[in-house]
Amino acid sequence: MATALLVPVKAFTEAKLRLAPVLDETERALLARTMADQVLDASGDLATAVVCDDPEVAEWARGRGVQVVWTPARGLNAAVTEAVALLGRDGFDLVTVAHADLPLVRDLTGLSRPAAAVLAPDRRRDGTNVASVPTGVGFSFSYGPGSFGRHCAEAERLGLELVVIERDDLAWDIDVPADLAVLP
Repeated sequence: MATALLVPVKAFTEAKLRLAPVLDETERALLARTMADQVLDASGDLATAVVCDDPEVAEWARGRGVQVVWTPARGLNAAVTEAVALLGRDGFDLVTVAHADLPLVRDLTGLSRPAAAVLAPDRRRDGTNVASVPTGVGFSFSYGPGSFGRHCAEAERLGLELVVIERDDLAWDIDVPADLAVLP
């Protein structure tokens, strides 16, 4: 089955604002871009798209040789839902959505399963760092606090098998200053 990787990327200059007590704007932008590069590097041979609404991010993604799904003023949930539907229309059966703040990620291939929602929660089992879903089933993305539980419920609502993957490289994201401890 044809699988694509989708990476939502916020404007580098607006990313990681909760790190402002310990990193200035330039450091936060560099960290955001470095982590996004890491996620794209983990794509292996997957067709990859970046969903964004920032011209600098779109230019960066094109420079990396990946498709850009332009979704201005949609918000994360609507942008990801729209991009997954678009990739489905482009012939992909499965889409793995991986957020751009996974500094330990090494390999995003092989996560998809037909007729299943594959979810990788953050290490607190609150957020959803990676989600792989079949296209065309109408999976409703609902990111933010508590998203892991909502995504599990959405898989159940749609009658999809639920596969939960707990791997350190997928669970560790960077949101608050204490999360920086994982970085070298």
